[in-house]
Amino acid sequence: MDTQIPKPTPHNDHRLVLPWKTRITLFFLNTFNDAARRRDGTVNRRLFALLDSFSLKTPPNPKPRNGVKTFDITVDPSRNLWFRLFVPCDPQSDTPLPVVVFFHGGGFVYLAPDFKAYDDVCRRFARKIPAVVVSVNYRLAPEHRYPAQYEDGFDVLKFLDEQSHVLPENADMSRCFLAGDSAGGNLAHHMAKRACESKFTHLKIIGLVAIQPFFGGEERTKSELELAEVDVIVSIKRTDWMWKAFMPPESGMDRDHEVINVSGPKAADISKLDFPATMVVVAGFDSLKDWQTRYYEWLKNSGKEAYLVRYPNMFHAFYVFPEVPESSQLISEIKHFIHNQCSKHVVK
Repeated sequence: MDTQIPKPTPHNDHRLVLPWKTRITLFFLNTFNDAARRRDGTVNRRLFALLDSFSLKTPPNPKPRNGVKTFDITVDPSRNLWFRLFVPCDPQSDTPLPVVVFFHGGGFVYLAPDFKAYDDVCRRFARKIPAVVVSVNYRLAPEHRYPAQYEDGFDVLKFLDEQSHVLPENADMSRCFLAGDSAGGNLAHHMAKRACESKFTHLKIIGLVAIQPFFGGEERTKSELELAEVDVIVSIKRTDWMWKAFMPPESGMDRDHEVINVSGPKAADISKLDFPATMVVVAGFDSLKDWQTRYYEWLKNSGKEAYLVRYPNMFHAFYVFPEVPESSQLISEIKHFIHNQCSKHVVK
């Protein structure tokens, strides 16, 4: 079986072609992100408070908007651990729905589930798949370094398993998917691995969607070097800063640690784990694509079910921009993957 889903070939001129709306949004986001990074390795969080004045944060809304209700559920107030719950509204249907636990991107340093782009995309997931979506607010670096993010992610999984009553009655915990983009894709992978090594009462993870996951290593890959001046979001300078902010000082960690370079020299052996079927999304103008492709190949070599979806003409995090046609295409691909996996795990 060919596990690579073909996509159109890149433009002959090898230039990234984007709508003006997308370019303007990227310009402002990159400007804020770069300005917030201090030379001493800290982040100016006050700058991000300005985002509220630009309506870039969205509050929960129990009234349906675009066919979806949202609620914020607190897990542990002492560490601001919470998640946004997205519930599709169809009063005529009590059909069991899969549960998608989603981890947002941002290089482990930025963003949150209430950031408008992530609220919008999770709302689209809930409506289009359809599914009950849980979008996790985990602690950010450098204020909270590794392994804080992974502890938060797994504690949300335990919370869902133990407190499943917080989900709607038609949420099917036996058909749970982990998903995430960029840093969230990294988190989703490690949550899947840890779940395989743990025992849950109700929660069963049957699929993983890794959207352009944020992996790395000490090596400079071909795509990192060739796309250094082309990638509109990711660059070596930015990712080096983020990994440094992520790793605890004096920990002895480097970028070949298994949590960063998952398929590298210190990679964990997952060959004997019941690791879920995985969909890996890669974009042609994403400088991290070599790490992501290696991840897919590592899964296959470990004997796991894996699917590689390529978007040769796209950039890092393209799918959160609804004006880009490939965004809707990817959501359709994710829907197909989830429905396909659910068909193998029919509710009895």
